Amino acid sequence: MMKKIFTVACLALSLAAYAQKIKIVEGSLAPLKGQKSVFAQFTYNDMLIGAKGIPEKEYLEKRKSELNEKEPGRGDKFAESWVTDRKERFEPQFRELFNKYSDMSSVDEKAQYTIIFHTTRTEVGFNVGVASKPAYIDAEVTVVETANPSKVVAKITIIKALGYQAMGYDFETGVRLTEAYAKSGKELGKLIVKEAK
Repeated sequence: MMKKIFTVACLALSLAAYAQKIKIVEGSLAPLKGQKSVFAQFTYNDMLIGAKGIPEKEYLEKRKSELNEKEPGRGDKFAESWVTDRKERFEPQFRELFNKYSDMSSVDEKAQYTIIFHTTRTEVGFNVGVASKPAYIDAEVTVVETANPSKVVAKITIIKALGYQAMGYDFETGVRLTEAYAKSGKELGKLIVKEAK
């Protein structure tokens, strides 16, 4: 019995170390009150990878080379998925949960406000069956007026939005990161509902 309690306590502490933080650092979300839609844009420029903050280009070149050495073509496929997953997985999953939790559409290009979701850091994590580490992303979110993008309404930071599947079937990098974007969309949607009253 004590062994089980110890195991549960260790698990809780390890997940607490990865707890997500979302915070308004400038401005207010009050102008979004009553809005039925926003336009969400995603940017990835100058993104860093891992805790050491390796530039994305450097990381991709190294990872592609490592995977191609193990199995020819595998690294090329990884590098291609690294980019295509953004439009095919990450952004749709973010939008789905954002829309659900904010009760707003995020695809209206004519909306009064635009949300610019800029991923600043990606930790790809890993899952090798016997051991795993969740993926996470850090992001800066800027809410601007669509007609006048220099008019910033609010800035928000998201730190360590975790990406993992509860059943542990997240062996692929894209799957883990998709969950991190889903979590970000959910938490941002909830924050808007709370703050735009």
